[in-house]
Amino acid sequence: MVSTGDLTLSSLGLDVDPEMDASVSAMLFAVEEALRVHVASADPLVTEAARHLADAGGKRLRPILVALSAQFGDPARPELIDAANVVELTHLATLYHDDVMDEAQVRRGTPSANARWGNSVAILVGDYLFAQAAELAAKLGTEAVHLQARTFSRLVHGQIAETAGPRGTDPIEHYLQVIADKTGSLIATAARFGGMFSGARPEVVEALAGYGEVIGMVFQLSDDLLDIASESVQSGKTPGTDLREGVPTLPVLYALAGDDADAAAVRLRELLSAGPITDDTLHAEALTLLRESAAMKRARETVRGYADEARARLAPLPDGQAKSAMEALCDVIADRTT
Repeated sequence: MVSTGDLTLSSLGLDVDPEMDASVSAMLFAVEEALRVHVASADPLVTEAARHLADAGGKRLRPILVALSAQFGDPARPELIDAANVVELTHLATLYHDDVMDEAQVRRGTPSANARWGNSVAILVGDYLFAQAAELAAKLGTEAVHLQARTFSRLVHGQIAETAGPRGTDPIEHYLQVIADKTGSLIATAARFGGMFSGARPEVVEALAGYGEVIGMVFQLSDDLLDIASESVQSGKTPGTDLREGVPTLPVLYALAGDDADAAAVRLRELLSAGPITDDTLHAEALTLLRESAAMKRARETVRGYADEARARLAPLPDGQAKSAMEALCDVIADRTT
């Protein structure tokens, strides 16, 4: 599971009030302990496979958003632990299915479940985790069940759209909608759950959900940029993996849509238009050109624009430590790529 030392806001680089940091940390510790229980099964194989990715760690952004959003109500309410587990279990389930679809061999620095146990087990374990999330949502009530179902529907539509491709629509608009559905939707639900189950006022809950949707965009876009910008494995995978696999992230789409006539831009379009770049020499050339390109600069500006929008969504919330932490989180996530 996640290291206990990582379950604080200060570990994310946020300068927050120690009392609030302790409150959020206590909730995250409780969420982590409950997650151990919810991924377990009477079948040892299911338990081992279901714990595989949970034990490998992760950023736990969704439980963090539940905990932060709960600061606008009563963060001690026990329902919040189940609510955070609903969103984290749902997230983990999607990772098992994504790795099968992508034929991924590594996830979070460890062999993927499909690489270790095969596609069938990985798919079924993902289904098991979805079932665990649904059971927890049922404990929380009808509204939670409806929210989880609607979120799951968006996740599926986002995955289908990504698999099918733009189909005649603008590739950039298509890409951003896929991110909104696959990432923004669940993070929005995490923030909404935090407000709902802490007893926050309805207008506060709506503002939190809007913030969650947009900060989810910032998070995924910055992850995609890290795959290009990072010189290390900061993004959780080898830099340039998306280029090697032919995954068209935002900087690539901007570069392909550009009409710059300088030699570097023309060469970059030539390399990217060929699809997956598996040759090591060409891959290194494309990565260098992309890092220095106008397309990369434009992509960073897009991330910053979403970060500013996320901050604006917080305007209706009462001032205080929680709001300041959520504002600071916009910068922490957006600035990872610089």
